[in-house]
Amino acid sequence: MASTALLALCSTGVFSGLAVEAGAGVCHATPIYAGHSWHQATFRLNVAGSTLSRYLRDLLVAANPDLSQQALPRKAITHLKKRSCYVSLDFEGDLRDPARHHPATFSMGNGCCVCLSSERFRCPEPIFQPSLLGQAGPGLPALAFRALQKMPETLRTRLADTLVLAGGSTLFPGFAERLDKELEAQCRRHGYAALRPHLVAKHGRGMAVWTGGSMVASLHSFQRRWITRAMYQECGSRLLYDVFN
Repeated sequence: MASTALLALCSTGVFSGLAVEAGAGVCHATPIYAGHSWHQATFRLNVAGSTLSRYLRDLLVAANPDLSQQALPRKAITHLKKRSCYVSLDFEGDLRDPARHHPATFSMGNGCCVCLSSERFRCPEPIFQPSLLGQAGPGLPALAFRALQKMPETLRTRLADTLVLAGGSTLFPGFAERLDKELEAQCRRHGYAALRPHLVAKHGRGMAVWTGGSMVASLHSFQRRWITRAMYQECGSRLLYDVFN
């Protein structure tokens, strides 16, 4: 019943900031001020962890034609993605120079071994360049900048000071550094050089929403909002709206 963006901020102990979420199904950039989401300044990207897993499988099959889709089950691909992939800080340069690739061979556990080279940094790149998947919109750094740009000038700097990363797809090595680099470039390019976003990238950010939810549910002020089984059985699902609205 709560905003995932707000819960991500709560996990860091704040109620104002910009939540940049990259999870399994979708990415969001959501400004939160004093516990309230600014929906008109919220942006969505339909590229996230599940999309990247499918993309990695396509890359591996393209590089190794002898591999079949059946040899690359979804769970194994997801595990491989989490274990081996990283975000490049210079994608075009790394792509052009094979000496900057870091090949690695992994066993898939079904007797199949897979060698990854450029696939390791090509896999997460669509979050920054959705055009690699044929999508026309901008990447997550540009959406985060647009979210800040949409905010009133009096709040913009305050929100930029607390840019909270959340979700499992932010855990790729290099993700925070690349986002920081591209956000800074966006600010300079659009005449906001004085705006210096400060990223909060905590170690447990993959579970930030759940952590924030547990913290909120533990607050003394929240206790009156619990719904018992007896209350739900008496009133039904409409009770949720009476309590939480």
